[in-house]
Amino acid sequence: MYDINKTITHMSNGRSDPESNLFDLEHWSPLMAQRYAAAEEIELTDAHWAVIFCLRERYRLNGPAHSARELVRELDHEFADEGGRRYLYELFPRGPVVQACHIAGLPTPPGTRDLSFGNVH
Repeated sequence: MYDINKTITHMSNGRSDPESNLFDLEHWSPLMAQRYAAAEEIELTDAHWAVIFCLRERYRLNGPAHSARELVRELDHEFADEGGRRYLYELFPRGPVVQACHIAGLPTPPGTRDLSFGNVH
């Protein structure tokens, strides 16, 4: 159950929201990413790091994505030579937006957790 009081407390501490997304993006570190990935049973490889750093750089330059579809489209284009969307889902089985953004310490775009958005499985 969502508790707004916990959220407000965490905001003031620069921690995370109830879904473990960081409020202050500067508190992220590669060590933190490894911990998030381990919790999701993902062993980070160079391929994972390429996606993570791509997402962080995209966020740094453009701010948050307006939608999950927009972000997936951009990632699909960026990693087209490696296999595009299918490649991204092989790296991040719960989705390159939800799972990769979480590991990268970035907020997910609006509507990302909408079950009608779908996945490859």
